[in-house]
Amino acid sequence: MTTQISQRPSRTVSGVEVPVPGTYEIDASHTHVGFVVRHLMLSKTRGRFPTVAGSIVIGDDPLDSSVDVSIDTAGVDTGDEKRDGHLRSADFFASDEHPEMTYRSRRITELAPGRWDVDGDLTVRDVTRPVVLHVAYDGGIVDPWGNTRAGFTASAEIDRDDFGLTWNQVLEGGGVLVGRTVTIEIEAEAVLHAG
Repeated sequence: MTTQISQRPSRTVSGVEVPVPGTYEIDASHTHVGFVVRHLMLSKTRGRFPTVAGSIVIGDDPLDSSVDVSIDTAGVDTGDEKRDGHLRSADFFASDEHPEMTYRSRRITELAPGRWDVDGDLTVRDVTRPVVLHVAYDGGIVDPWGNTRAGFTASAEIDRDDFGLTWNQVLEGGGVLVGRTVTIEIEAEAVLHAG
């Protein structure tokens, strides 16, 4: 594998732009962890988790990189306080007993230039299941304060029943109130740890 160092903060590995190696801390104020789920079999309800923390370790070989993230379930925000309260309850996240969910990567494979699959374990309510994140590197920059930053976009689909989030209501005309398939949408910005 040939590695050519370009100007900071990105480099080229086998013709693909990737971040420089090191440990990046997630910048929660510039990161979006969202989800989309069907409502009444008609429309889509969107929500987000504003409180996220963790790190992305970029290896010399990008395939040796890793991700370790925790997300505050009590902060779930769908724009409707009544619905958010229900999501925090025992019917869904049980935030009092399980205040966070986590994602830890196990393996990274390259799909195409600039696109990777990150195989990892998602834990929700003490239930751990494998989840594959489809990840793209959006580029890097040195900010006005001299910090090296990297941007990533990721997505996945999960079946919420796999994590014990099975609450639902059957509709009179057929179908259910809340869809089982949840689309996860992530836009992450991370800062290279100095030293």
